[in-house]
Amino acid sequence: MHALQQLLDNNRRWSAGRIAADPGFFSRLVHQQTPQFLWIGCSDSRVSANVIIGVDPGEVFVHRNVANLMVHTDVNCLSVIQYAVDVLQVKHVIVCGHYGCGGVTAAMTNKSYGLIDNWLRYIKDLYREHSAELAAIDDAEARNDRLCELNVARQVANVCYTGVVQAAWRRGQPLAVHGWIYGLKDGIIEDLAVTIENADQLEAIYRFKA
Repeated sequence: MHALQQLLDNNRRWSAGRIAADPGFFSRLVHQQTPQFLWIGCSDSRVSANVIIGVDPGEVFVHRNVANLMVHTDVNCLSVIQYAVDVLQVKHVIVCGHYGCGGVTAAMTNKSYGLIDNWLRYIKDLYREHSAELAAIDDAEARNDRLCELNVARQVANVCYTGVVQAAWRRGQPLAVHGWIYGLKDGIIEDLAVTIENADQLEAIYRFKA
């Protein structure tokens, strides 16, 4: 139980520190949640959204799963997007992957990991689609990094294919979807320049009509 008690002790020190620095912090926080950002990231314990972008609780709405996927049958992720866009009215959705992602690494092999194989199949599909480009990269780490980037770009598109996001654009709600990637080795986030701000940037087949 020592490890768990340490977490509780850490929490109490953190709370006391926040109150000492800003006595009204929690009273304000309990009455409002007005983040401008939705973060869709990886569950990796080394990639905590609030920590790596340096924001306080209440400033970013977060959804995390293995390998930062936006799967159209994932009601959990879809519900988060719907709440963030329709209720919280976020202005930016950030899909953030990270180099050295274990899910991406696993998807590049033929090893079976059990139930998660079904989830990683989406990355395997992406690997197959870009097999020629990836095969031309000799260094295994660089090859993995490139698939991590391709995965982020694919998930940005998948977010934009949702009816929730496209309905927001149709009603004139300002909303942009961005693709970022985080470096475990240096703690730096890079913008992959795959931002989508309206349905006109999507291939025609993916655009919903009103």
